[in-house]
Amino acid sequence: MSIPLAFFDLDGTLVASNVVTQYAWFARNQPGRLGALWRFSTLLLRVPYLIGLDLYSRTRFNEVFYRDYRGMRRDWLESNAGAMFAAVMRPAIFDGSKALVESDRARGFRTVLVTGSLDFAIAPIARHFNFDEVICNRLVFEDGLATGRLQPPLIAEQLKVEAMLRLCRKYNVETVHCKAYSDSISDLPMLESVGQPAAVNPDRRLRRLAVERGWPVLNLKDST
Repeated sequence: MSIPLAFFDLDGTLVASNVVTQYAWFARNQPGRLGALWRFSTLLLRVPYLIGLDLYSRTRFNEVFYRDYRGMRRDWLESNAGAMFAAVMRPAIFDGSKALVESDRARGFRTVLVTGSLDFAIAPIARHFNFDEVICNRLVFEDGLATGRLQPPLIAEQLKVEAMLRLCRKYNVETVHCKAYSDSISDLPMLESVGQPAAVNPDRRLRRLAVERGWPVLNLKDST
């Protein structure tokens, strides 16, 4: 019998952080004081624009935002991912997150992290939760330097769903038997693609929709 999959969004669902806070740490701590100051200051100036872009299109946000990594060294990013996790992501993990993932594993699900974050940035948190599989974005590097481009497929919106479906086909499992968890209405396609969706720490629009459709609504922010 095929093992069903449980798909977990990351930002806002399991942790109170996002791709911007991850990049902000790398920008502040990169070698070279002036370069670090320039990257971090530029990020601060662009935050209002990035918020608006994210509301318009998560796909377009990813394409534009990850350009900020251009010129950063791959070896430095990978070797400092653990420090970023310790400073930014681990303190932001919701108290009930690990129990939620482990409960599905105990019920016989293969656990899958599905995120628009970058592979090197989320490697430590994937190990922390002991995810069986990871679906994420990956930067293109040339001569060890980030180009600012993403390797296809870009993990956002419908392309995120297509990546999930490919994994289901790999394990020969029907989506109706799978679960998905997210906090954002932008992940509605992800939630609608499985038989057992759940809204976790949902935004207002997702909460209203989940209640209308009878989906479970979980609040990990208040878990103890």
